[in-house]
Amino acid sequence: MLRQSKTVWSVAFASVISFMGIGLVDPILKPIADQLGASPSQVSLLFTSYLAVTGVAMLGTGWVSSRIGAKRTLLVGLALIIIGAAFAGSQDTIGGIVAFRALWGLGNALFIATALATIVNAASGSVKQAIILYEAALGVGIATGPLLGGWLGSISWRWPFFGVAILMAVAFIATATSLPKTPRSPQTTSLTAPLRALGHRGLLTVGITALLYNFGFFTLLAFTPFPLGLGAQQIGFIFFGWGLLLALTSVFVAPWIQRKVGTLAAISGALLGFAVILAAMALGTDSKTVLVVGVVLSGAFLGVNNTLITETVMKISPVERGVASAAYSFVRFGGGAVAPWLAGTLGEKSIHLPFWVGSGAVVLAVLVLLTAKSIFRILDAEPGHGAEPVTSRVEAEALSVGDA
Repeated sequence: MLRQSKTVWSVAFASVISFMGIGLVDPILKPIADQLGASPSQVSLLFTSYLAVTGVAMLGTGWVSSRIGAKRTLLVGLALIIIGAAFAGSQDTIGGIVAFRALWGLGNALFIATALATIVNAASGSVKQAIILYEAALGVGIATGPLLGGWLGSISWRWPFFGVAILMAVAFIATATSLPKTPRSPQTTSLTAPLRALGHRGLLTVGITALLYNFGFFTLLAFTPFPLGLGAQQIGFIFFGWGLLLALTSVFVAPWIQRKVGTLAAISGALLGFAVILAAMALGTDSKTVLVVGVVLSGAFLGVNNTLITETVMKISPVERGVASAAYSFVRFGGGAVAPWLAGTLGEKSIHLPFWVGSGAVVLAVLVLLTAKSIFRILDAEPGHGAEPVTSRVEAEALSVGDA
């Protein structure tokens, strides 16, 4: 898995920096609220605008990439992130920060969908190994983001934004200089291709599962800092532990547990474990110890879930990987966009309620996933759990088998 081309390592490095942006803002949510006189629901819009634009823009990533090539698409995405992060840090109002976080989200959409498809297409070995490598980059970025955000946030809430802009500039230079020129696709992708791809039963099922699971994920990420009531550095260390556990389990535990119990059981078990943790946090919201332990331990379940769900998306759909990634991301970021705002709004009424809603949504995600048992059964029957992408025959066979 580690014997990869310069292309793969360049995109993986840029992915690490990109995913830093998710957790880097986390430690400064409360300082922003305190210094700008904003409520939790208002500050949560920093996540909502970012994720909503990311989700909608995913529909156009294939259209752009097929016309200008993967390298140019990655560079445009990185440039927009640099501009969005730098200007967000220079704002004096919540509205201004939210607006430039939206621009950041547009760049993120162009980068994420293209990066995943580029790594999978260029990586040596199986799709499974490429996905693990991508999720490792995601985990490292998510783990180090809060740590860097806490350190810079202790100076000023503005510095984490400027830090992202600087790091993204480094990633831009690395991508521009080390990534080979990628030609335009011989066949251009239409704007409606991701929406048509969602007509595939398996892809839509996994997407809706991820949408519901993201209610729990972003409740944890966007709301927990408020009941914790700790400083930026302390929040950063807590979420660093969370991200570190997420990275380790995504690389080492996810493949092992998949071999032992199968893909469906592994994902379902990880989601149920996460739901139990959120329920425990709902019961013990008044205890900082319960919240800290819950945040860190949840990383173990999220790492397993992230790797296996992303791997499933790349294998289950008959469409091009870039289109599959865009379609899946469009659906799942819907949950990510609503969850932070909903958690902040509910939290203003009761600090326990957001965690209960998050837990319930994750349980519902498991129920949705179980409707596709036969599709997962066919995937697991493939050598290496379908280490290479499967075609539409998966769905055809699943429909003929019927769900047990």
